[in-house]
Amino acid sequence: MTTPLTLTDQRRPDGTPVLVAEGEIDMSNVGEFRAAVDRAAGADGGGRLVVDLTAVDYLDSAGLAALFAHADRLELIAPPLLDPVLTVSGLADLATVRIA
Repeated sequence: MTTPLTLTDQRRPDGTPVLVAEGEIDMSNVGEFRAAVDRAAGADGGGRLVVDLTAVDYLDSAGLAALFAHADRLELIAPPLLDPVLTVSGLADLATVRIA
């Protein structure tokens, strides 16, 4: 069974792509999440990519791997709940993370 996940593509006024995720990101839906992250990353030709995780309740290692692929240009907006996993995984050292 696939865990519920909603993904929405947006753009900031300056054109920066923003991917908004809502739900849980795990092995059951990581393919959809990875495809959305890759699509958003390609939308600006290699510039900054914002992933808004403020409405994500769970993020497993498969979801982290999808984010690590773009860590050098990634800005994550995350809830306090995800702060420990982003820190312990090392992603917070490679990407810009804002806790909201």
